[in-house]
Amino acid sequence: MPETADPTRLRSDAGPAPLVEARQLTKRFGAFTAVDAVDFEIAPGESFGFLGPNGAGKTSTMRMISCMSPVTSGTLRVFGLDPETDGPAIRRRIGLVPQEDTLDLQLTVFDNLVVYGRYFDLPRHEIRDRAKQLLEFIQLAERAHERVEPLSGGMKRRLTIARALVSNPELLILDEPTTGLDPQARHLVWDRLYRLKQQGVTQVVTTHYMDEAEQLCDRLVIMDNARIVAEGPPHLLIDRYSTREVVELRFASGDYASAAGRLDGLASRHEVLPDRLLLYTDDGEALVEEVRRTGMAPDRTLVRRSSLEDVFLYLTGRSLVE
Repeated sequence: MPETADPTRLRSDAGPAPLVEARQLTKRFGAFTAVDAVDFEIAPGESFGFLGPNGAGKTSTMRMISCMSPVTSGTLRVFGLDPETDGPAIRRRIGLVPQEDTLDLQLTVFDNLVVYGRYFDLPRHEIRDRAKQLLEFIQLAERAHERVEPLSGGMKRRLTIARALVSNPELLILDEPTTGLDPQARHLVWDRLYRLKQQGVTQVVTTHYMDEAEQLCDRLVIMDNARIVAEGPPHLLIDRYSTREVVELRFASGDYASAAGRLDGLASRHEVLPDRLLLYTDDGEALVEEVRRTGMAPDRTLVRRSSLEDVFLYLTGRSLVE
């Protein structure tokens, strides 16, 4: 499986040099700024996430990292190299899983991997051995000689991930890896990515699913309107920006602003959404009892733990998924 980056190249603080380093990284399309002067570092072996709604700047950032889109201003280094001058060298060391599967539907599952491997000038026998290993890894060995077209969405997604691994990359870039998949397929993809992380593969993931970010990422940045609004491990971001629990209330009237006014002061803070009222507290059950004592009778009440979506609501005032 893919090898990790060279750990011997050290930074001044004696830690491994970052695999990816951005300083004031900016991407513009004419007058439109897609990425606005962001700073971040990605360490070798880390699973790093870009979390945010569609249009936040995640994909534009990933395209710059993968040398598919030029940097407008600022600096970007990948493996210590400059994408502007060293794009081919960087791309040889990267595996890319794009948002949309770009498999050849008329070829077999096995041949999709073999044909892709030839782009990297790998020996034919090595490509075939590698393809067999990867099909076992993604649990598609029994479909090796079937055409791709009739495969399910989850199978195609796993095959796209396997294709990105054919060249034994040091860095795996995944853009919305499970969008459109059913829950069972999502969990299987998560399991394969977790196994890759155990083998030391550095991963960069964009997603607008907060549960996916919590599952996959050691550390992440939250992006909104082209800028980074928070950075850190998921659990620390939740501890920093939210309460331990959240009470979700739904009312038949649908007048959540009015309900929030009547319950003002009971919770640490609240969020009014189109379909529910969120109350933030460290003791959800106690807060539910206080709501009942006011005489209000919600149609539905749910007590849950805080999530990254609550962090995003706090920081931006809108939901992760638009």
